[in-house]
Amino acid sequence: MTDRFRITLGQLNPTVGDLAGNAALARDAWQQGKAAGADLVALPEMFISGYNAQDLVMKRAFQLDVMTHLEALAADCADGPALAIGAPWAEGAELFNAYLILKNGKIASRTLKHNLPNETVFDEVRIFDSGPLGGPYSVGNTRIGSPICEDAWHPDVAETLAETGAEFLLVPNGSPYYRDKMETRLNMMVARVIETGLPLIYLNMTGGQDDQVFDGASFALNPGGKLAMRLPAFDSTIAHVDLERGPEGWRVLQGDIAPQPDDLEQDYRVMVQGLRDYMKKTGFKKVLLGLSGGIDSAIVATIATDALGPDNVRCVMLPSEYTSQSSLDDAETLARTLGCQYDYVPISAGRQAIAETLAPLFKGTTPDLTEENIQSRLRGLLLMALSNKFGEMLLTTGNKSEVAVGYATIYGDMAGGYNPIKDMYKTRVFDSCRWRNEHHRDWMMGPEGAVIPGNIITKPPSAELRDDQKDSDSLPDYPVLDAILTILVDDDGSIADCVAAGFDRDVAKKVEHLIYISEYKRFQSAPGPRLTKGAFWLDRRYPIVNRWRDPS
Repeated sequence: MTDRFRITLGQLNPTVGDLAGNAALARDAWQQGKAAGADLVALPEMFISGYNAQDLVMKRAFQLDVMTHLEALAADCADGPALAIGAPWAEGAELFNAYLILKNGKIASRTLKHNLPNETVFDEVRIFDSGPLGGPYSVGNTRIGSPICEDAWHPDVAETLAETGAEFLLVPNGSPYYRDKMETRLNMMVARVIETGLPLIYLNMTGGQDDQVFDGASFALNPGGKLAMRLPAFDSTIAHVDLERGPEGWRVLQGDIAPQPDDLEQDYRVMVQGLRDYMKKTGFKKVLLGLSGGIDSAIVATIATDALGPDNVRCVMLPSEYTSQSSLDDAETLARTLGCQYDYVPISAGRQAIAETLAPLFKGTTPDLTEENIQSRLRGLLLMALSNKFGEMLLTTGNKSEVAVGYATIYGDMAGGYNPIKDMYKTRVFDSCRWRNEHHRDWMMGPEGAVIPGNIITKPPSAELRDDQKDSDSLPDYPVLDAILTILVDDDGSIADCVAAGFDRDVAKKVEHLIYISEYKRFQSAPGPRLTKGAFWLDRRYPIVNRWRDPS
C-alpha cells in the first residue's frame, strides 16, 4: 500500500494581539483538517500572536498570555491531527520566533528560527534570539523540517534539516507583499529544493497589519523545482495537500495552480485589503474623505468603496473660490457613480473669518503660501470635525510623489488616520484608475464599470489653492519626478545615478533637497499599505535633522 500524508494548510488572516481570535481560527482549521483526515494541520509563522507584532512580543505579560492560549489549544486539539503553529517562545531570558507542534494534548516539539531578518520592515535581531540549527520533528512515522520564513532564504537551515533526516520541508511564513515578490519567493524556494532534493510546501498568511499586507499565494514544489500547487493570492482559505511516498521519497500530488494577478491588480488588491483590515482590526466601520475632483481623491474614494461598500463611505467636497466648475462636476459624478454619500461644504465663509482674525498680525505682509495652506488646514479641520462627530475615520489622499517631496500641507490635507495610496507614485495612480475602470473582481464591494470619470484622469493635476494653479508650477512633470524618486528613494541611488539615467543634475538636486527637508512631515503622516521595498516608514528611516546632501 502506498504511503500518503495529508497536510491541511491554513492560509489565514490573524490579528496582532487577538490571541483568543487567532486561537479560534486555529481550532476551526484543525477541525476541518480532522474532518478531512489530515495527518497535520499547519498554520503560518507567529500565527497565535499575529505578525508583525514588533515590540509587543517582548512584553512578559503578553508572553505568558500566549502560553496560556497555546496550552488550551493543545488540549482542545488532542484527539486528531497534529497542529503546527507559529508563536513567540520564551526560554529563560531568551525569546524566540518558534514553530510549535501540538499533539496528544501538549506541545510536543518546537523549531526555533535561526536566521533573523534585520532589513526593510523587519527588526527581528533586536526582538528575538537566534535559535540553533536543528533537526526535523516527527508526525507519525514521517520526519518534517520547517525552516521558518527567513530560514528558507538561506541554504544552511534546509541543508541541515535534509542531512538530519527531514523527508520534506514545510516552510511557515509571515511574508508581506511588495511588487514582484512572488517571483523572488519562488526562485528562493526552488533553490532550496534543488539543494536538498526534498519537496517543499511554502505556507504564507493573508491580511493587513498596519502598513503590511500578507498576500498568501502559498505553494508547493517537488524535487527539480516543479510547481505542484498554488493557492490564490490574498484569499484566506483552508486547503488539503496530499503527499505520496514512492521509491524516491515523498512527492506532492499535483493540485490546482491559482493564476497570479498582474502587478496593477496586486497593488490595487493590497490597497483595498490594507484599508479593509485596518478598519476591521481597529474597530472603525465607516470612512470619510475630502473629494476634490482630482485623481488622488478619486482613486482613494474608489478604493474605500471597494473595501467597505458605498454605504460606509462619505465624500465631502469643500470648495473655495479657486475650485473649478469642472472639479465640482467631476467630484459629484464620481460620488454618485460609486453610490457614496456626498456632502457639499463650502469653505469661503470660514476662510474669510480666519483672514479677519489674522489681519492685525498679517498687516503689511503680502499673501503667499501661508494663505494657500490656510485653505488646506481649514478643510482638514472641517473633515476632522465630521470624523469626530460621526465616528468615521478620515482618509488622507496624498500619493507617494507628493509624500516624497512634501507637496502636501501638514495638519491640512495630510490629516487623517490612513492613506491607501501612500506608496503609489502619481504616474501609477493614473494607471490604477484606468485599470479599475476596465476591471471588476468579486472581492470589490463597489460597482462595476468605469466609475472614475475620464475627465479626472485626463485633466492637468492642480491643488486649486490659487488662480490657474498647476502642480507643474512647483514640481517637475510627474513622469520625470517619479523616475528621479524611484532612483533616489526606491533604489537608494545617487545624484550621479540620476544624471546617468539622463536627468538634469539641478532638477535631481532639487528633488533630493525636497525629500530631505520633508522628513518631518512624513514622520507625522498617516500609515498606508506598502507596495514596494522603498515605502516610507519602516523600509526607509532617515533623521529629521539632516544637513548632508549628495556631493556627486
